[in-house]
Amino acid sequence: MGRFHRHDDGHEHGQGHGHGHGHSDLGDHSGYRTGGERIEVLERIFDENDHTAAANRADFDSAGVTAINVMSSPGAGKTSLLAAALRILTETRVGIVEGDIETSIDADRLSGLGATISLLNTANGFGGECHLDAPMVRSALSKLDLTALDLLLIENVGNLVCPAEFSVGEHARAMVYSVTEGEEKPLKYPVMFRSADLILVNKVDLLPHLDYDIDIFFRNLRAVNPTAAVLETSTRTGRGVADFCDWLRTRCTPDPEGSAAARGDTTARSQP
Repeated sequence: MGRFHRHDDGHEHGQGHGHGHGHSDLGDHSGYRTGGERIEVLERIFDENDHTAAANRADFDSAGVTAINVMSSPGAGKTSLLAAALRILTETRVGIVEGDIETSIDADRLSGLGATISLLNTANGFGGECHLDAPMVRSALSKLDLTALDLLLIENVGNLVCPAEFSVGEHARAMVYSVTEGEEKPLKYPVMFRSADLILVNKVDLLPHLDYDIDIFFRNLRAVNPTAAVLETSTRTGRGVADFCDWLRTRCTPDPEGSAAARGDTTARSQP
């Protein structure tokens, strides 16, 4: 995937993709510029993104709102988990940036649950991109009154690689991973797993019906990210949803005493 560098947010970002705003500069994938010229263009893309991410973060901090970047592959269950969480977080003022390539399907599913929603389709002026970046999120913020929010959930476009490469100014990252995706995914796609502060192991109600060894998954996960908080969740049974909400609340109001949850040590089981 090319070389990586670390930004002020502590996340790793790949220098091997020419996404979105980069395509017009780089041409198609068979015609990439080579050597220093290509690296210079990529550096500019990421530098511009980081500059806007810093502006987003400053706005979040000024308004006193906590922003969480929620990432996953398509179908892992992000929207269902957010809907379940909204039904519990009734005392929290929540805003959602709903990112998708096309349609308002997920935004419609979340409407009426108490959150203020700003829909962002990347097919509309953003080249149909497979991720959200900081400028895209900034455009969506114009539809939200940050001062009226406690928590901003940024539901990123479903993709297991690209969203992890772009900071959007978030305070933390939550990754939703479905057990139907297989035990090897942390090893095959380490960038997103490595950058997550919380990993929600979702659809665990399906485990009795799958040829799946969750202990192997946890060993693979801890090989790439030894410190992330982990919760096992199921929107069908409700397992772990309240714990997810507790994690979100703790991010909004950090415990000055340094509780386990504030340190990110919340787990739903003993991890290897």
